[in-house]
Amino acid sequence: MTRFALTLEFDGTPFMGLQRQAHGPSVQQAIEEAVARITGETVTMHAAGRTDAGVHALAMRAHVDVAKDIDAFRLMEALNFHLRPDPIAVTACAVVADDWHARFSCTGRAYVYRIVNRRAPLALARDRAWQVPQPLDAGAMHRAAQALVGRHDFTTFRSVHCQSASAVKTLDTIAVRREGETVLVETAARSFLHHQVRSMVGCLALVGMGRWREEQVGEALAARDRAALGLNAPACGLYFVRADYPPSEASTS
Repeated sequence: MTRFALTLEFDGTPFMGLQRQAHGPSVQQAIEEAVARITGETVTMHAAGRTDAGVHALAMRAHVDVAKDIDAFRLMEALNFHLRPDPIAVTACAVVADDWHARFSCTGRAYVYRIVNRRAPLALARDRAWQVPQPLDAGAMHRAAQALVGRHDFTTFRSVHCQSASAVKTLDTIAVRREGETVLVETAARSFLHHQVRSMVGCLALVGMGRWREEQVGEALAARDRAALGLNAPACGLYFVRADYPPSEASTS
């Protein structure tokens, strides 16, 4: 049995999420069915994160165990062939140690949230960004976001459906910057709660619109109450961009 680490890029729009769902298509299902067509084997894909319906990925890390004698390049090429026409691409594939695990070996995860700040409707970025027509003050959003950095109880920014054992998480970084009409919110942590990034972005957008004071983000955090949440940003603007691993493991993956 050989363990293959995969790097996945996908458009989450047509999927119910990354993880298998009984009520619709998922990225996991598409990958597992593609492996079955190549090898004749039933496999389980494990991933670094569990993205919601409509959330995208630029570099999601995952792994599968395959008994068939096949090299990494051939497996990648075959997966990309059999995944068509689903909007999923395997951008890298490598053999890793049997104890390397895409989820449990991961030491950090990073997301970027993309807001297009303009009044004109989205053509190319439709379903791939959140359109906010009101002017946004990215500087105010960045300043307000710094109250979220560090170890906190993020209950306010946690979905009621979150299955994490604790709402206490450590947010390593969060930064807001503008590139033309696009406002980017970049954030990294060891792990995130369900809807945490989208909830943080929603409240920061309220600051950017002038509907919240900068201090209200910290006040909402301190409330530790989902009722204090101002806004949950839509899934379409969220991208999983990086999974981190210890150097000794990353070098083999």
